[in-house]
Amino acid sequence: MAAAAPSVFLLMVNGQVESAQFPEYDDLYCKYCFVYGQDWAPTAGLEEGISQITSKSQDARRALVWNFPIDVTFKSTNPYGWPQIVLSVYGPDVFGNDVVRGYGAVHVPLSPGRHKKTIPMFVPESTSKLQKFTSWFMGRRPEYTDPKVVAQGEGREGKGSPPWAGWAW
Repeated sequence: MAAAAPSVFLLMVNGQVESAQFPEYDDLYCKYCFVYGQDWAPTAGLEEGISQITSKSQDARRALVWNFPIDVTFKSTNPYGWPQIVLSVYGPDVFGNDVVRGYGAVHVPLSPGRHKKTIPMFVPESTSKLQKFTSWFMGRRPEYTDPKVVAQGEGREGKGSPPWAGWAW
């Protein structure tokens, strides 16, 4: 008797990165990517993207509004390694260099329907005063070479009050 082919299921992710609150920054842009287990594979859409640069709104909220669309479909044979979306927000420092203003990650919702997520953001910090001064002087703030590490728990102890990015499905 022939072995049956493993059955697969599809996960369709359709939504947008709506807005963010970074009170002390302006002119920011957002990058996203997905992190998922080895049994998962994208079948349609884009796994990563970059938004336009946005300025704070003129209303009382002073929100940074992107309304950045996301549309991707994954397939898998089991839920282990359920996809997470990783957001990275960048903007200019006082020298005009693009530096990271926040990293954050959240699992794609398990249930179908409309969901709204608020993602806490953080930035890595130098471990010594000398490194802080050197990074400020050189205009090179600490950042991850691969932002996908944000979706893993190890080695990303951060500090500071996190700004927030809004996410709507």
